[in-house]
Amino acid sequence: MARALRALRGAVGPERGPGPGPGPGPRVRFGPSPTGFLHLGGLRTALYNYIFAKKHQGTFILRVEDTDQNRVVPGAAEGIEDMLDWAGIPPDESPRRGGSFGPYQQSHRLDLYRRASDVLLERGAAYRCFCTPQRLELLKKEALRSQQTPRYDNRCRHLTPTEVAEKLSQGLDWVVRFRLEKGVEPFRDLVYGWNKHEVADVEGDPVILKGDGFPTYHLANVVDDHYMGISHVLRGTEWLTSTSKHLLLYKAFGWDPPQFGHLPLLLNKDGGKLSKRQGDIFLECFARDGYLPEALLDIITNCGSGFTEKQMGRTLEELISQFEIDRITTHSALLDLEKLPEFNRIHLIHRIENEELRQKLIRELQLLVEHVYGDQQVDQEVLEKEYVERVLLLRKGHISFLKNLVSSDYSYLWVRPSVSREQLQTISAEVDDIGKLVLGLMTRQAAVLTIEELNKDLRSLQKQTKETKYSNVMQLLRLALSGQQHGPSVAEMMVTLGPKEVCGRIHKALSS
Repeated sequence: MARALRALRGAVGPERGPGPGPGPGPRVRFGPSPTGFLHLGGLRTALYNYIFAKKHQGTFILRVEDTDQNRVVPGAAEGIEDMLDWAGIPPDESPRRGGSFGPYQQSHRLDLYRRASDVLLERGAAYRCFCTPQRLELLKKEALRSQQTPRYDNRCRHLTPTEVAEKLSQGLDWVVRFRLEKGVEPFRDLVYGWNKHEVADVEGDPVILKGDGFPTYHLANVVDDHYMGISHVLRGTEWLTSTSKHLLLYKAFGWDPPQFGHLPLLLNKDGGKLSKRQGDIFLECFARDGYLPEALLDIITNCGSGFTEKQMGRTLEELISQFEIDRITTHSALLDLEKLPEFNRIHLIHRIENEELRQKLIRELQLLVEHVYGDQQVDQEVLEKEYVERVLLLRKGHISFLKNLVSSDYSYLWVRPSVSREQLQTISAEVDDIGKLVLGLMTRQAAVLTIEELNKDLRSLQKQTKETKYSNVMQLLRLALSGQQHGPSVAEMMVTLGPKEVCGRIHKALSS
């Protein structure tokens, strides 16, 4: 037994402790299974771990839990880390970044789990089970027929060493099961308070090491949390009833457990479960549709608890400063995704107002314009930084997504119309007079241009014509400025285009 314990301790490194890392505080981990895309529920769990670590100068770890090889999706592990980076909550230690407590992928730690199961076998805390899948299936069917919860009957727990040796000599397949003991000790959950679950009364002894050499969740998480120096486990409330089982494992190893905190469920606004099948709760989908990561972080915390304040528009830095773990309640968080565009609008304002982030938006918008309108002979002048930046600043607060600015309503910004003087004359014979009046108005209003003032000025301008109605003046200007019959108000178009661009388009229409 002593040799097994020494081998186990030497398999990964030093005993549990804070170890080297970005901070001396708590060490927390996010342990997703790479079975698909990262979804909002996973993002929230990762976020609370990240915020807790950064609040207390700790370390946030990404550990890929890929022990169920049948469900692993190629590329999913890399995609999850990509999405954490995109969301602005990158791990300090991970498969990609490395660290002093790796490997950070459970399929690369199989020897450690085997050594751990050997320790439990030597101590008598675990045993080999030779029951066939057929027998286990019969047990399950019999339990269901009797309207009971299926559970293993612990048959192999009672095998003598001689019987075990005989079965091993026959080459029979086996798994390792952990002996559940009655009389579990209560534990204090950081969210749910004092808890305990007499798992031995309702469950059979669980498999901790499968026949293929891969561990189950229970063994892998206990072993990894110990050797990675995890001080706090913040995970979904679905694991609350398993915690007593995990504490029995810690006790069997003789290890001090971390502190546990179980996060309440994240549900739809009607209280229903978020559906992964709908495909609209995956981060890749939100990123593709133009949502900002800050908006997602804001809404999934706004609908929950754990913060001293609750208002829209909070930055990650504000979330960290306002977070208090004892403020997390046991109530489920109800997520209303219909509000997400408004969250996005607010955070887009923040980005536009930030000089550094605005420069990135300018380049992104330039690329969007080229992509959407590239085949319509976009004049390079409308792609100049100053023009694009002006559009962003003027449309700030009016758009929820950057892509709104390349929608058909705003196509006039990027595609200069080809409108002839003759076309404008079909609307009003006073086209030259109206053009001169607008040019004069733009010269006078160059310093300050607002939609409210422009609307007043355009009303006054119409009164200076001889016989053109106000609606026809608006129709003529809309056509000259955008080449379209519909869209935003003429005043809004003129403000967004700016005096220089308005004058250029009027001159071009009058001279063509």
